[in-house]
Amino acid sequence: MRTKDEAILEIRGESIGVITETSSTEEKFQNLTLRPILKFQNDLFLEVFRNYAVKQKGVFFTLNPEKKMNYIEHVIQRDIKFRNALKGMVIGMFTISEYKEYIQNSSNINKRMMNLLIERLKSQIQLFE
Repeated sequence: MRTKDEAILEIRGESIGVITETSSTEEKFQNLTLRPILKFQNDLFLEVFRNYAVKQKGVFFTLNPEKKMNYIEHVIQRDIKFRNALKGMVIGMFTISEYKEYIQNSSNINKRMMNLLIERLKSQIQLFE
C-alpha cells in the first residue's frame, strides 16, 4: 500500500522549471513543489477566487482588464484571511518532508507562493469573464 506522501507526489506530477546545481534551495522548492501544486490546484484556485469576487459585491467583474489585474494582486496581498486560505490549499498538498523544509524558511517561500499564484490568476483573467 502506498503512503500518503507517495500518493501526493504521484497526483501532483513532475517538477516544473529548470533546476541546476546553482539553483537556490528556495528555487528548487519552488520548481519541485510549489509549481506542480499550483498547476494541480489551478481549477480550485480559479473557483475560489471567483467566489471571493462574487462575495465582495462583484466589483471585480465590472473592472477593466488592467484594474482586474491590480485587484487580484491587491486582494491576495491585503486580505489576510483570504491569503491564508489560499496558503492552506497549497500547504495541504505538501509531503511531510516538504512541510519540514517549508517551516525552515516559510516567510520567503510564502512570498514565492503568493507571487506565483498572483501571476497564475492574472494570466487566466479571461476565464473570469
